[in-house]
Amino acid sequence: MASQVRLDRRVTTSQVDDVTPSIAVVEAPEAARSQSEAAYMRIRDRIVCLDMAPGSVVNESRLREVLEIGRTPIREALQRLALENLVKSVPHRGTFVTDVNITDLARITEVRVVLEGHAARLAAERLAGQDRVSVQELLANLEGGGATNQRELMRLDQRIHRQIYRAARNSFLESTLERYLNLSLRLWYLVVDREVRLREAVAEHVELLRAVLAGEGSLAEDSMRRHVTGFEREIRRVLVER
Repeated sequence: MASQVRLDRRVTTSQVDDVTPSIAVVEAPEAARSQSEAAYMRIRDRIVCLDMAPGSVVNESRLREVLEIGRTPIREALQRLALENLVKSVPHRGTFVTDVNITDLARITEVRVVLEGHAARLAAERLAGQDRVSVQELLANLEGGGATNQRELMRLDQRIHRQIYRAARNSFLESTLERYLNLSLRLWYLVVDREVRLREAVAEHVELLRAVLAGEGSLAEDSMRRHVTGFEREIRRVLVER
């Protein structure tokens, strides 16, 4: 009996030891994840918008100062961005923003045209609740001519694509599309201040959003595929003419 009691006490002590750290582990990582996510999104946007130039060195101390975020979240964000081919680490040299290569455009589009079209079809078939409200608001924005300059049009285009990803209700598809959207956006930002027919390209989303709201999956898919391939042609045209 004494042996059993001692065993029980050891188990109890172990359980107590396990419980105490587990409280900290539950709360601290949540804050860390929030910091890491914030660092990821802010650095990603700086890279995508070319505020961090292709080929430039990633200065971690400068990022900590500008973003007011600690070292660990920034390093976690950079690891994630490396997986998405937005930064790369070179041994003994440091971390660099990846170059923008026009030869990548066709390969990125090959992936996007299929997956974005599929996402648009799923969005039309699954649209409900807040997603429907958001799509209606985006359509109203488009029809009302809310965006007035090239960069506002770019932001509106991104909002539309990301809303379609969410409305498809497939987190794996959404995360994959987000990655390829970010890669393609860097190419767009190379030409956004040139004579690029961005307004016409974004206006194509009117047909897409109407199809999604009407539940017309085939039309939504076709519209998105035309839009993605049209974007590629326009980028290529402008870059070739440079």
